[in-house]
Amino acid sequence: MPLVYPTMKLSEVVEEHTSLIPVINRFGIRLGLGDKSVNQICEEYGIDPDFFLIVINTFLNEEYFPEKKLQMFHTSQIIDYLTKTNSYYARYQLPNIERHLSSFISMSSPDNGSLNLIGKFFSSFKEELTARIENDGKVWFPSCLELSNKLNASQTAEELKELQLCTIKREEDRIEALLYDLKSILIKHISGEYNENLCYAVIFSIGSLEKDIKQHNRIRYRILAPMAMAMEQLCK
Repeated sequence: MPLVYPTMKLSEVVEEHTSLIPVINRFGIRLGLGDKSVNQICEEYGIDPDFFLIVINTFLNEEYFPEKKLQMFHTSQIIDYLTKTNSYYARYQLPNIERHLSSFISMSSPDNGSLNLIGKFFSSFKEELTARIENDGKVWFPSCLELSNKLNASQTAEELKELQLCTIKREEDRIEALLYDLKSILIKHISGEYNENLCYAVIFSIGSLEKDIKQHNRIRYRILAPMAMAMEQLCK
């Protein structure tokens, strides 16, 4: 997929990739973009255009992930974006899936054997994601910011740059796995009488969240986590 560049009209990019709407919203950008370029929109909203472009290109392109460039942004900038991402999950995407799923289950035949399993998987997923969001906000993100504040500018620019190049071996993300299993059950094992439109709505909303989490987990595991480990080393 082609990359998005500073001189492109943001409205045209969003028209082609509507999945970007919640992503740009995390930067405070609202619709009504007119014919302004990415640079003009970023200037209007006081956004770092380099960081903005890296985030949206990372979201749109599976193969695009400039680790070294991302590692050069300040920890607070990355955490602010991930915090807003978590807020979007909690306030909008989880309730959206839950609303569709509740309607789907209530309008399906009670003898549908897979409904109970679907409900259990969603409950497990919601519990896991909610716990992670709470831990991010109360423990991990504040800890990362505290470490960052302990380092002076020269350390952040020079020593940290070298240490950040390490990559943490990532285990399978349980939240991603639960979402995949939930979608798989609906596609492979749903049976009995059910409302097809509501079933599709559940699958589409799960797929949207699945893509979002998968792309942003790259920032969590390949950028913020190595940065945190590097800062811990420097603070010892």
